[in-house]
Amino acid sequence: MDDLRLQFKSQYSKAFFLDYDVQSLSNFLKEQAFLLPQEEISKLEKPGEGNMNFVLRVITNQRTFIAKQARPWVEKYPQIAAPINRNEAETAYYSIIQDNTLLNAYSPKLLQADKTHFIAFYSDLGSSSDFNYLYRKEQKLTESQLTKLLKYLYELHKMDVKEFPENKDMRELNHEHIFNYPFQENNGFDLDAVQPGLAQLASSYKTDEALKEKIADLGKLYLGKGNTLIHGDFYPGSWLSNESGMKIIDPEFSFMGYAEFDLGVLVAHLFMTGHSMQMIDSVFALYQEPQGFQKALVAGFAGTEILRRILGVAQLPLSASLSEKESLLQTAANWINEGKLSKT
Repeated sequence: MDDLRLQFKSQYSKAFFLDYDVQSLSNFLKEQAFLLPQEEISKLEKPGEGNMNFVLRVITNQRTFIAKQARPWVEKYPQIAAPINRNEAETAYYSIIQDNTLLNAYSPKLLQADKTHFIAFYSDLGSSSDFNYLYRKEQKLTESQLTKLLKYLYELHKMDVKEFPENKDMRELNHEHIFNYPFQENNGFDLDAVQPGLAQLASSYKTDEALKEKIADLGKLYLGKGNTLIHGDFYPGSWLSNESGMKIIDPEFSFMGYAEFDLGVLVAHLFMTGHSMQMIDSVFALYQEPQGFQKALVAGFAGTEILRRILGVAQLPLSASLSEKESLLQTAANWINEGKLSKT
């Protein structure tokens, strides 16, 4: 942490560095006039597992709230550089959806955003658990939970959004790790360290030029400009459950793109977590498709998401044997090649 702090301060000397120091954070928040009268911080804690940003739950004698700071690296993988301005899209997303009753009910409230210090403050959703337990394949989504997820996406995708940050740097980072890096033959990532035998399993996909060309075409669409506000990372780590119901967080990859991308990511993670094709088919019965919606694109994005999660850096806590991963990879490639979701 000390090395990262020095790196941060050398690049952004005027910015506050968020950490577990109660006194320094208290002084900072008082300078920002964010604390209420007679409000004092009593405790700081980690609210959950985050990938992109440094996140704290701030507990005071009057309330709790969440502080979230973007840094010039991915918090979970500090060796990967990341855009420092990524809070801009996330705060814009929450500002826009707060006027929608359904979407607002699923979301934390944006309290304040500070571009100088790359920090945003949100209401605390309280004790919550994400849906990463699905990767252990011990439990499945209920029909009610899936219905709520698809209602959320439908409401989001039908919003008439006139202006939204391009989020170009974040999209380029995501594009690299979804559509390019996992398919490079010599990218330096040791797949056998993830699971012995995985590197050999990956080789046929890394040398399949026809498949890689289709993935590259999907990547061009991803980088292009669409007319639909999408979440951009709609997977179990972005879904929370607490006593008040289901919540959706972490829209730092949001942008004006294609609805099919959000649906493709959802379908990919349903399939990787062992949900049936019947459940996947029900996605399209529960989601009201906008005009021009292409299921072939959903299949392509879903297949690519499966491939990149097994072959790329952004690994999941996936409970799967090598043979099970081989089956997942084969199905994913078929989805991309055929433009159709089917179990093989």
